[in-house]
Amino acid sequence: MKILTLAALGALLLPLLAACGGGDDETTTMAAGGQLSGRIEADGSSTVAPFTTLAAERFQAQSPGVRVTVGVSGTGGGFERFCRGETDLSDASRPIKDEEAKICEAGGIEYVEFQVANDALTVVVNKDNDWADCLTTAELNEIWAPGSKVSDWSQVRDGFPDVPLELFGPGTDSGTFDYFTDEINGEEGASRADYTATEDDNVIVRGVSGSRGGLGYFGFSYFEQNQRELNAVAIDGGDGCVAPSVEAAQRGEYKPLSRPLFVYAKRDAFAEPQVSAFVRFMLANAPSIAEDALFVPLTDEQLDKAKSDYNAAVEGTGS
Repeated sequence: MKILTLAALGALLLPLLAACGGGDDETTTMAAGGQLSGRIEADGSSTVAPFTTLAAERFQAQSPGVRVTVGVSGTGGGFERFCRGETDLSDASRPIKDEEAKICEAGGIEYVEFQVANDALTVVVNKDNDWADCLTTAELNEIWAPGSKVSDWSQVRDGFPDVPLELFGPGTDSGTFDYFTDEINGEEGASRADYTATEDDNVIVRGVSGSRGGLGYFGFSYFEQNQRELNAVAIDGGDGCVAPSVEAAQRGEYKPLSRPLFVYAKRDAFAEPQVSAFVRFMLANAPSIAEDALFVPLTDEQLDKAKSDYNAAVEGTGS
């Protein structure tokens, strides 16, 4: 694999990133280089995977010599592989944990965190559920708290029908699980165990859509893709019911289930032209990729920070 000199790589990429604020796919891909070759391996969050996959498809369309693979082993599973040095990029729906960072450090893996989009973690119910159009965070806690014995919708709120409650959600390796349990149950990882747990969001879709009393949660993009089969539940975090949406998440109104989404990159991978170019491409086109992948785009401030972090990473590689 041909490696550009670090000085040449920095000279090629840094001016281009500074000029890429418009996020034009064709311009940025040409800048990344049509003659690039090599492999890039990403793994991690099933929530972030649609973003990275779409970015990879668009990047490879203009740089066909580069092969990008995107795995889905959950945020925790992705960090395990990343900290073992098996992947270049790690998709994450939460920040890296202290214990994971220590494993990376022990393995000599230095990394850079990039926020690539926002999300509105979405609680979903069956299409035939015409009673739970809004739930309070207290009610969600009653349902999902460790040791909860709530097994019927009539136990959630007076007036709800006597319909068995069937729960579906992410597994314990999922960043979505970590975020939801922290915000709803007050402690990361604190959850009842008697529910259908899976790292495949499609299993949650099938489970909730197949049960009148079904309830589950996952990223906003999966609801957008399956809204013909599911209803989204508005959340009352204390200021009234707010439905998940791009606008509500960006305005900070969808509380407490709005969250940032990340891609982590190995610092020494920026010496590989195809990796550095792909990350630059993702950030240059992050707003359009997020919108087309049904995520909440970064704000201007968030995008500026991500680009600044990229520039620092490339400069650091050349130091």
